[in-house]
Amino acid sequence: MTGRMTRPVLAACLTVLVLLALVPLLESNYLIDLFNEIMIYALFALSLNVIIGYSGNVSFGHAAYFAIGGYTMAILLTTYEWSLLPAFVAAVAFSFACSAVVAYFCTRLTDIYFAMLTLAFSMLVWGVAFKWRSMTGGDDGFVGVDVPAFIAERVPFYYFSLVVIASAVAVLWVICHSAFGRALLAVRENPVRAGFVGINTRLMRWWAFVVAGTFAGIAGALFAMVHRGMYTESAFWPESATVLIMTLLGGMYSFFGPAIGAASLFLLERLTNEYTEYWPLVLGTILLAILMFLPEGLAGLAQAVRRQILRGR
Repeated sequence: MTGRMTRPVLAACLTVLVLLALVPLLESNYLIDLFNEIMIYALFALSLNVIIGYSGNVSFGHAAYFAIGGYTMAILLTTYEWSLLPAFVAAVAFSFACSAVVAYFCTRLTDIYFAMLTLAFSMLVWGVAFKWRSMTGGDDGFVGVDVPAFIAERVPFYYFSLVVIASAVAVLWVICHSAFGRALLAVRENPVRAGFVGINTRLMRWWAFVVAGTFAGIAGALFAMVHRGMYTESAFWPESATVLIMTLLGGMYSFFGPAIGAASLFLLERLTNEYTEYWPLVLGTILLAILMFLPEGLAGLAQAVRRQILRGR
């Protein structure tokens, strides 16, 4: 793995970016809202993959930092009437700080104990959001978020969201393909051997957790603005399970795999809900199919098909 993006990958990224930029030209409010949410969840899934795909841990509570970023953004914009930039920086900084504290405890453990502790902290965040009604709105949610006038309309906010998410993904790419990312892969593959060559494995896992939590906070802040509200469901364990399935579906060993999984699952959910009420059954079937037949996700499947085509030439 190198830090330099290959020409085909760069071309694909630029193509996707241009296509996303053209969505408002279709003059469909539904499509603008749909692709805005897909982009937000793609960033959310990419952030989780720093923990799963790169450091080799499983988090069942990643929604906590998504919710922390969202609630902080909503409260600062509306309750305290902060302007956009300070509120956004504060939301990201608070997500960073919270994930840093939680990571200190979680990285003391490994495997299932690590995963269960992430879930415990996530439920703690959900409990605070649920019970602190005067600040968060409780189970009614924090509604009526004041979004600055220059991005209050649907199209300007879409482009704002596109710029922020594209920038965040680019930063994540640099992080994951730097020496830090390669060290994380070494920790994932063989933590004992990585420790022998001088890598502080616990510190590396701590940083992976913090990076993931910070970028999840960015996604949460955008979510709060696009929905003009934040709700306790965003911190509850099903939200963590959903983004985990997105990551697995797309492929946790591919950088862009989780984004592909987020788009696929989101579109499939919308399509399924138009024809049946049994989306949870479909979701369970998808998870079983991934675990049984697609351990490397859609990205791994695409690579396997590409290899077969090349062999047949």
